[in-house]
Order: sequence, then C-alpha cells, then structure tokens
Amino acid sequence: MAAALVLASASPRRRDLLRQIGIEPAAVDPADMDESPLAGELPAAYAKRMAAAKADAAAPRHADAYILAADTVVALGRRILPKAEDLASAGRCLKLLSGRRHRVLGGVAVIAPDGRRAACLVTTVVAFKRLSRAEIETYLASGEWRGKAGGYAIQGRAGALIPWIRGSYPNVVGLPLAETLGLLEGLGYRP
Repeated sequence: MAAALVLASASPRRRDLLRQIGIEPAAVDPADMDESPLAGELPAAYAKRMAAAKADAAAPRHADAYILAADTVVALGRRILPKAEDLASAGRCLKLLSGRRHRVLGGVAVIAPDGRRAACLVTTVVAFKRLSRAEIETYLASGEWRGKAGGYAIQGRAGALIPWIRGSYPNVVGLPLAETLGLLEGLGYRP
C-alpha cells in the first residue's frame, strides 16, 4: 500500500493546485508557528527555512506519510513583503509593487516516511504595471488581498495588473507544481 501524503499547509490554493495534477492529500495539518523573518534574513533563506520548519512540525504526527510543506515569499530586492492582513498593509504593498518587477520565491520541503528529505527554491519574476490610484482602490475593495503574500492574488483580479511573468505561474499562486512533483517522485511517492 502506498504511503499517504500530508499537506502541512492551510492554504486552499495549494490543495487546489495539487488536485490539478491529480494529487489529493490524505490529510491537511498546518503548522502553528511564528512566521516572522529573523533579523537580517534574506528572502530566499526565509522561504527555505519556513518550508522546512513547517514540514518538521508536521512530521512527528504522521510517521508513515510523506509530508509536503511550502512557503511563498514576495520579495522586492532584499525586502520581504508581508502577508497583507489589513487594508493599510495591502495598500502599501501595491504601491511598492506598482510599475516594478519583484520576485516570488517558493520554498518547498518534502519528508519521506523513512526520513529522507528533499527541498527546492523556485523563483518567478513578476512585473506589475504602473497602478493608478483608482486601480489600487478598486483592487483593495475586492478583498482578494487578504492573507496574500505581497497583498495580491495573481489568479484573481490582480492578473489584470500584471503584464508578464518569467517562470512558474503556479509558484506565484502558491506551489510550483513541476518542481514539487519532482521532489515527491524523487523520494518514491506515487499518487
């Protein structure tokens, strides 16, 4: 019998992305942890650390399963943009992103039932068009920004604000699918 997959994330977007490639997690077990960046921590190191920490938190509760964890970071240069939890933080993020390119860093970590580990970091470059005040206000009124890294959801209305990306689109949504599947299969997971 094949080992089950546990998704160590509460993100409905990650579950939807996994379903898109025919993977249905047997359980969802998000880690309850402090997700604050360490002093001076760079975005790539933060994304990798958080993905590994989330996997490590879930692994002891699911000894016979594959554990999949991920973290998505929106980075503007060396700066980590927050998950927007209020209107003011979402507005600040959109103003910072307006007319600029930024990176979306997807950290992914997998732990196999036998303890073997695999991880990767996927980078997607995203360009926002220069946003008018009305465009920012309209997007903020949609509420789509709530809980989203960098204050936007590319799979929603923000897609109209982004003229191009370079790299993995599902990484921006929340999980780089090709790379994640490669990690899982490399450790012996079969859906």
